[in-house]
Amino acid sequence: GRIVLNPTGEVEVESVPAGLISKPTLMWDIKSGAVADVPVELSYVSHGLNWNADYVITLNGQGKGDIQGWVSLSNSSGATWHNAKLKLLAGDVHTIEPQSMIDKGLMEKSDVVSGNLGMVEESLFEYHLYTLERPAEIRNNETKQLALLQGQNVPIEKRLIIDSIAYSYYPSEGEVGTGNIKPQVRLEFVNNKESGLGMPLPKGKIRVYQRDRSGSVQLLGEDTIEHTPRNERVSVVVGRSFDVVANRRRTNFTRLNARDVRETFEVEARNRKETPVTVHIFERHWFDWRITKTSQAWQKLDSNTAEYVVDLKPNEVKKVLYTVETRW
Repeated sequence: GRIVLNPTGEVEVESVPAGLISKPTLMWDIKSGAVADVPVELSYVSHGLNWNADYVITLNGQGKGDIQGWVSLSNSSGATWHNAKLKLLAGDVHTIEPQSMIDKGLMEKSDVVSGNLGMVEESLFEYHLYTLERPAEIRNNETKQLALLQGQNVPIEKRLIIDSIAYSYYPSEGEVGTGNIKPQVRLEFVNNKESGLGMPLPKGKIRVYQRDRSGSVQLLGEDTIEHTPRNERVSVVVGRSFDVVANRRRTNFTRLNARDVRETFEVEARNRKETPVTVHIFERHWFDWRITKTSQAWQKLDSNTAEYVVDLKPNEVKKVLYTVETRW
């Protein structure tokens, strides 16, 4: 049966039944061919120790920004770790049990105290290991943040992308969505030493801020990044543009035969800002397609994407017109 206590209380027993242990205990049977003192190292997987990376970009409004990386460590293992040496393993580690986005957290007892309070990174197999160069105190049910990296005056490029693929697609007529389009705003930087970074970045959430005229920091947007090696380009989505708008419409559709169609599209981009901007217009087409007539030069990015780069002066309006023939 079961005992129900109201109000809640404690039940004390005079003794523990044979075969049961009141505290978690690890018991070993060791077979040895010699009688000697032998050093033994014990390694095991403990659940409830998780971590994730968080990044903050603070823009200065001049094409650069400061980037800070943090490790958010959570301990729900049921134990408090005193004077622990903290090692964080980042990578796509394959296990036979469900695993969250958080990678492995490893802790071992340490009596070594280092003067370096930051993280030291090293390659380990196909992963990266980050070691905190000082003992850590991780209490049970505690979450704490530790500094991972910092880069100052990192060159950051802002890209405005007019891409209608997110709106609609009609394969029967080969048309990607028409109507009003809000340009996507992306920030991109290179993770290298020249930019003030150069440490492999564990995947995590990245938030973008900028100071307003009064000096207050305002949140511009947030995104996630995957594990990013050194010298790779990072691209994060911040949001949608307010003052740069676009409209896309199909001005002509002709079915040449059962398999071929000819279409003409017009993309109008309008800059309502007081500063010049550059927009990247992505036009999507499938199967066998070719642009036969165009108002300006374009570049084929892949088998489905044509890119137009348009420079807009303050309050300037420009149109991109082109004709495409598609064989389905």
